Amino acid sequence: MLTLLKRSIQFIPRFSYHPNVIDHYENPRNVGSLDKSNPKVGTGLVGAPACGDVMKLQIQVGKDGKTIEQAVFKTFGCGSAIASSSYATEILKGMTLEDAYNIKNSDIASYLKLPPVKLHCSMLAEDAIKKAIEDLQSKNNQATEKQEK
Repeated sequence: MLTLLKRSIQFIPRFSYHPNVIDHYENPRNVGSLDKSNPKVGTGLVGAPACGDVMKLQIQVGKDGKTIEQAVFKTFGCGSAIASSSYATEILKGMTLEDAYNIKNSDIASYLKLPPVKLHCSMLAEDAIKKAIEDLQSKNNQATEKQEK
């Protein structure tokens, strides 16, 4: 029985993760939550039912309403999902909403050197960024409409 177990372990695929993934997984940056009722905060909540990853990414803009001052995340999922979230929050700080909306999953995957089987994690991060920006814009449009009435 033990010999059979040892043989079966040899056939388990193993991935060599880049040090960038390992660093962001073991030392995630910007973990936390912001007040979602704040009109300067946008929240993006996305998930991938096939793999069980769920990602919440929040951004907060400054007084100009266009520059991201703070970005935080909470992710339930694999190490690549956590690393993708962590890296995304780092690059978002100081960006304009327009520049942030143009971030592609390939930018995240390229930096982290994600293996092809884990590219869905960087896609989740891209989707979360877009949803957070859309949520923020939706809040601001609603506030503008209320002021006009």
